[in-house]
Amino acid sequence: MEAEHTSTKGVPEAGEFLLLDKPLDWTSFDVVAKIRNTYKRGGLKRKVGHSGTLDPKATGLLILATGRKTKEIASLEGLDKEYLAVIKLGARTASHDVETPETDHTPAGHITLAMVRAAALAFVGPRLQQPPMHSASWHEGKRLYALARKGEEVKERKAKEIVIHQFEVTHMQGPLVYCRLLVSKGSYIRVIADELGMALGVGAYLAGLRRTAVGPYRVEDAMSVEDARARILSQIAVDEQQPGGVLAQHEREGSRALDSAAGNAEHDREEARIADNNREDRSRQHADR
Repeated sequence: MEAEHTSTKGVPEAGEFLLLDKPLDWTSFDVVAKIRNTYKRGGLKRKVGHSGTLDPKATGLLILATGRKTKEIASLEGLDKEYLAVIKLGARTASHDVETPETDHTPAGHITLAMVRAAALAFVGPRLQQPPMHSASWHEGKRLYALARKGEEVKERKAKEIVIHQFEVTHMQGPLVYCRLLVSKGSYIRVIADELGMALGVGAYLAGLRRTAVGPYRVEDAMSVEDARARILSQIAVDEQQPGGVLAQHEREGSRALDSAAGNAEHDREEARIADNNREDRSRQHADR
């Protein structure tokens, strides 16, 4: 079944996919909470979830699902993802991005655009990738980021196969390398940045990241969080004034029904699930980074 998505039109009763442009320094859960609270402000209780977590330091396309569409989130998870990345040469970090301090400084002034492009070309295709220590991957029942906080390092982290479909280096500006990548599900762009630095012999880390596409969905079709909130509230207001409006008649009755014991139990389970996602977001989850 083809997934319905909305970026500029109304709020279907059955739910929808919302294409949003995640702001810098917001967790994915921050976006989910903002949209859920918008429905609540309009007097509706509605499930809201997301597919493909983005790290707080990344911006770009975040797909939210509302209502019954939350059951279709799994249909998005296997899609390829496109990113614009900025990689800084000449240093490394423990997290492979800007979240931890620079270490291992190495002069990189001799690295040319041609050298970077040649190195990047060698990355294209299937390859095994180890998850970074600063990630939500599991090791013997513990999150890697929890071990990293204690100063522990797991040398033999289980690698998984990913595919780098495209790795286009567009230009350089000093030590900064600007590129576009198209990768398979679960690819850590910051690991690719670190490995590129090692291939060039100067070290590197991910200095900036923007997700521009998830499968056929593109960030150009996405709304800002504030525009999405305004659209939802506007649609609710219009529906309230229509006799027998679908949202007013059915969803508001459903909202009251959710105050029953069974409804509250389901709501609590959803809150607990997303709260766990929030903790992982804030603890270096970014599974697609």
